Amino acid sequence: MRIALGVEYDGAAFCGWQRQTQHPSVQAALEIALSTVAGEAVTVVTAGRTDRGVHARAQVVHFDTQAQRLPVSWVRGSNAHLPKTVAVLWAKPVPETFHARFCARSRTYEYLLLNRAVRPALQSQKWGWYHHPLHLESMQEGLRQILGTHDFSAFRAAECQAKSPVKTLLEAQVMSLGDLFCFRFRADAFLQHMVRNLVGALVYVGCRRQPPEWMRALLLGRNRTRSAPTFAPDGLYLAGIEYAPQWQIPLLSDASVTPVFSFP
Repeated sequence: MRIALGVEYDGAAFCGWQRQTQHPSVQAALEIALSTVAGEAVTVVTAGRTDRGVHARAQVVHFDTQAQRLPVSWVRGSNAHLPKTVAVLWAKPVPETFHARFCARSRTYEYLLLNRAVRPALQSQKWGWYHHPLHLESMQEGLRQILGTHDFSAFRAAECQAKSPVKTLLEAQVMSLGDLFCFRFRADAFLQHMVRNLVGALVYVGCRRQPPEWMRALLLGRNRTRSAPTFAPDGLYLAGIEYAPQWQIPLLSDASVTPVFSFP
């Protein structure tokens, strides 16, 4: 039997999603909890791996098991054995042809950035921070420069293992609420550190260090060293995974998670 799960987590205490031998990971914590509920070893497959310090509001995984459990038992049983910073939101049986990663149509990431002179305390490791004033309209114009299918080598980590740097950015928005900015990116797939590198470059545009057209120039130049530094992971959230309706995978709103911002 194949089971799909929706998972949220605070990534601050983990080395990232992927299991590692000497550091705590979200994958390892989830597999330990599921194996306890199943009474057998469980290995999970994720829709998208997140890096150290990155959070998730709507991660999707699947696993195969011989154990017969009700969906509510997978949810409550797993949560009883997970750390407080990880929670299973929902569980449902799916066909064996469903694959959390390969069936995904798109992934959505959001980055929350506090723009004020003093760093945050209450939201430390939950929001990014930048101290110079940012101009919203300049960053919005910068985002319009990068929509579509492009070679995103200028925003790719040196250690990225993706076979191709060409990705399709389906949506790119930024909006503000007081001194809090929210960036939203939806793409067919992302390169390692791609969102954090995009945010770093947009901050340069927002503080008028570079014009909005610089984003397009970076794309065409395909040179990571000419872009801005990689922004901190603190404010980055995996916000959603899109699947074809046939799989009946719950959306973010169906998982009773309220986004900080409501994008049109």
